[in-house]
Amino acid sequence: MARTRGNEVNGKVVAITGAARGIGRATAEAFLAAGAKVAIGDLDADLAARTAAELEGPVDVGTRVVGLPLDVTEPVSFAAFLDAAEAELGPLDVLVNNAGIMPTGLFAEEDPAMTGRILGINLGGVINGSRLAAERFTSRGTGHLVNIASLAGVSGFPGLATYCASKHAVVGFTESLHRELAVHGVGVTAVLPGVVRTELSAGANTPAWTEAITTVDPEDVARAIVRVVGSEKPLVTVPRSLGVTLTAMSLLPYRLRGLAEKATGASTAYTQADPVAREAYHQRLRRQA
Repeated sequence: MARTRGNEVNGKVVAITGAARGIGRATAEAFLAAGAKVAIGDLDADLAARTAAELEGPVDVGTRVVGLPLDVTEPVSFAAFLDAAEAELGPLDVLVNNAGIMPTGLFAEEDPAMTGRILGINLGGVINGSRLAAERFTSRGTGHLVNIASLAGVSGFPGLATYCASKHAVVGFTESLHRELAVHGVGVTAVLPGVVRTELSAGANTPAWTEAITTVDPEDVARAIVRVVGSEKPLVTVPRSLGVTLTAMSLLPYRLRGLAEKATGASTAYTQADPVAREAYHQRLRRQA
């Protein structure tokens, strides 16, 4: 069965996790602009509802966006989110597993509870959503699953050990699922952004000259997500040029790769990050916990 192309999402139903702010919100806005109907899921239920109200179009076209509570670490909550989205908007066509957290700091100093929380949201949430979406999509012979990974899913950065572990796992999981579900007409793609100008990445200590190579706006990531729907690509990078850089880096011996990462600031981006910017983000994580 033919799949929906990225530029033909008009009328399709899209569910996005962690969509009340950042990349998720930008993605919701991009899908709405393309004519899709969108369910915004977020742990902050009040913010999800406000975001949906802000993005809602004219009332005479009917409901096109809803904001719903969602805890991606709980399969029951995730199932309730998708059920409510389908009840409001219709059968699900696309799930974007976007929810994630990125606390920074040395692993030896990381609270085990935070380790579990990173893995529970960044990896467990993707697995929970993928299982529920796969059940729906395979029975219909159509659908697309988009998992938001990261540059940290193919590299290792000091100060982000557990985050890198979670995103490496998302990349491997997505590649496996891409092969499993292709025979059912279901697309699966991992999107790997570089540094994104959101609160999650705030305070990164990187040289200005690397910004054009590695840094993007959430709207750039959102456009890539919309474009990838219906494609057969298992992995895309944002910006696209980042893919060439990653390939080149992978060909270098480990020691030379470390020297290159030091030259670009990647090795100290989050061990020497702006403490004020990072603390503001960490405070929000603590409030949510």
